[in-house]
Amino acid sequence: MNASAPPVLVRAGSAETLQDGAASLITLLADSDGTRGALTANRATLHKGSPGAPAHFHTRATEMFFVLGGSLRVLLGERIVTLGTGDFVTVPPRLPHAFAPARGEEADVLVAFTPGMDRFGYYRLLERVYRGEADVEDIRASSERYDNHYHASSVWQTELAGD
Repeated sequence: MNASAPPVLVRAGSAETLQDGAASLITLLADSDGTRGALTANRATLHKGSPGAPAHFHTRATEMFFVLGGSLRVLLGERIVTLGTGDFVTVPPRLPHAFAPARGEEADVLVAFTPGMDRFGYYRLLERVYRGEADVEDIRASSERYDNHYHASSVWQTELAGD
């Protein structure tokens, strides 16, 4: 971590919150530019029935999930684990993963990446797609920029089909 990076303080009342789907919110906490590349962090609020994030992987960063409340299903390669309040998992670069609240549950999750990566632009793009101001092709075209590479996962598709 860069010792000369300034502290990042985000007050709950001033944090930017985006709606990326009918049943999910993303609260922006710290992006790589504010941490001099040390980390990126957000809070994912996934209501009942949220599809969460589809299977994908990152090539440059480890993604971490800490469950603040509720229950979260996470795809880790070819297996699915369920995390409860207080549980934590790291996902190393290149490991396909996905996440959604457990069936009939909600999930409140702190999500962080290290090293930091430009993610806030990606989250804003997701909100624009949800609002009909951009389309899925824009997301596909941004995969290299945001290091977000979608991955076909029959394991995850089968899991979600049971919802």
